[in-house]
Amino acid sequence: MELEFEDLTPENVPALYEIERGVPEGFVLTSEELIEVNRYGFEHNCTGHTFLIRLGGRCIGAILIGEALPWPTDPPEVAREPFYRLMSFIIDRRLRGRGIGGEALEQAIKRVFRDFGVRPLVLGCHRDNVRAARFYKRHGFTPTAYTEGDDIYYLRYPEYGSGAVL
Repeated sequence: MELEFEDLTPENVPALYEIERGVPEGFVLTSEELIEVNRYGFEHNCTGHTFLIRLGGRCIGAILIGEALPWPTDPPEVAREPFYRLMSFIIDRRLRGRGIGGEALEQAIKRVFRDFGVRPLVLGCHRDNVRAARFYKRHGFTPTAYTEGDDIYYLRYPEYGSGAVL
């Protein structure tokens, strides 16, 4: 499986709308929210990547991993060190359950580590998104006791699996 990663730009934004999301709003950023968070990061020189994920030239997903701006609800384990926040990750619903999401996640993490340095990762997963929670646990993320709204924070240290390989 040859996944291609392309930085999200104003020119390729329409490709985001090709992704069949198949998840309730509130589980993952909408395309419009992803565009706005990406724009904010770019305008404020935040470290990270927002990728469109392509397979055979077709846009099948998107992921945003970037420098974490501190939030009061962050787990204390990362309070004194820089870390990345996985802000959004979506794979086309027609391709789930085939290992594509896991491969895309690991490749995106490797690219962020290679380009900006190795750090822990934090993400928020909606408490009712059981499938995503299982997915993230399989990929080395551990749930914490910390929440923000309906999201439970998950933490992954760089030592996990292939993500730390540079």
